[in-house]
Amino acid sequence: LERNGLEKNTLVIFTSDNGSPARNGRNAAGPVGSEVRDYGHHPSAYLRGLKGDAWDGGHRIPFLARWPGVIPAGRVSAQTICQVDLFATLAGILGFSLPRDAAEDSFDILPALQGREIGRPLRGAVIHHSFDGMFCIRKGRWKLILGRGSGGFSRPRRVRPRPGEPGGQLYDMKADLGERRNLWREKPEVVEELTGLLEEIRREGRSRPMD
Repeated sequence: LERNGLEKNTLVIFTSDNGSPARNGRNAAGPVGSEVRDYGHHPSAYLRGLKGDAWDGGHRIPFLARWPGVIPAGRVSAQTICQVDLFATLAGILGFSLPRDAAEDSFDILPALQGREIGRPLRGAVIHHSFDGMFCIRKGRWKLILGRGSGGFSRPRRVRPRPGEPGGQLYDMKADLGERRNLWREKPEVVEELTGLLEEIRREGRSRPMD
């Protein structure tokens, strides 16, 4: 750490598994335990969906980090990050270079933890998928879901589009964090761009560029 100019205080990260549990005591697969609403708890708040869904209620999680002398207290970052980024971040903190065939989707998020204004996303795109494999890609304000429905436990799980209906879902996450307005038909150029990017990343087998 000394060679990287970082102090030797302890880095503590608090986070969780992806998404929230069912809020009504049941999901599409059956009972999941106590009804969390009985305790006044709304784990997804205004987000749509549950753990296992393609919607953000199934993926957004708490992420808090404390590192005196390195991470400014009370700072909030708008960067989109994933837990897989901890691999590259810890490697960078310790001064290790990642092998070309390791951590293909991990990015160093230390600049975000330090609250640095870097003027660009640390990640070009984020790919994730639902419980039953409905793929999503997020880039900037846009989130594309290759399918209709939740793809997970929330109903409807899958929706077969009728002729003329959208084949998937596109949301402006800056204006519509609750994922209520599907812009698939209104923004065909964004659908085309993100679909192509997702296929490129899947073809390459990685989202982090090789150095």
